[in-house]
Amino acid sequence: MDSLPEHELVHSIVVKASIDAVWSEIPRLRSKQRAMMDTVLDTSFRPGDPLYYRSPDGRRVFIVGRVLAVEPPRRFSHTQQLLMRDDPPTLVTWELDEVDGGTQVTLRHSGWPADTTGLDKVDSTWAVILPELKRLVETGDISTKVKLQYALGRPLTRFMPTRPRAENVSVPDVPERFR
Repeated sequence: MDSLPEHELVHSIVVKASIDAVWSEIPRLRSKQRAMMDTVLDTSFRPGDPLYYRSPDGRRVFIVGRVLAVEPPRRFSHTQQLLMRDDPPTLVTWELDEVDGGTQVTLRHSGWPADTTGLDKVDSTWAVILPELKRLVETGDISTKVKLQYALGRPLTRFMPTRPRAENVSVPDVPERFR
């Protein structure tokens, strides 16, 4: 499967905080990542090891992947497979740079096959996550609108397909194109 450059989703935002404060929210382990849809990240951060974004109760897994690189506090890169979609693993890279007034956060989501559909939904999700990350780091909380979305969506997870149930999830190997 070929991936095309135009299928790279890129979002960038400046957070008025130190690079360390921003970094502490991105690879937060075993507690809710408020800006990341209240998912809980589970990984060892060792390159090649599995990565899971789970529901807070651990019963559902929404994203699986493998860690590719961790360079605190500047870069975190991993493969990602969205279990509610039928796409192959893609590549997510978080890049942090110190700038005047704070930290520039750039998110790159690439490696999409040329025939991928529905990228607008993935793109719109990142377009919510980055501003919520900014708000969380700067104020200590996420927006009321997003809190309501989480609260309304939480009860619906019991009606999700069986594929994202934790007991049904396996982590794919790192595709050759990302090595």
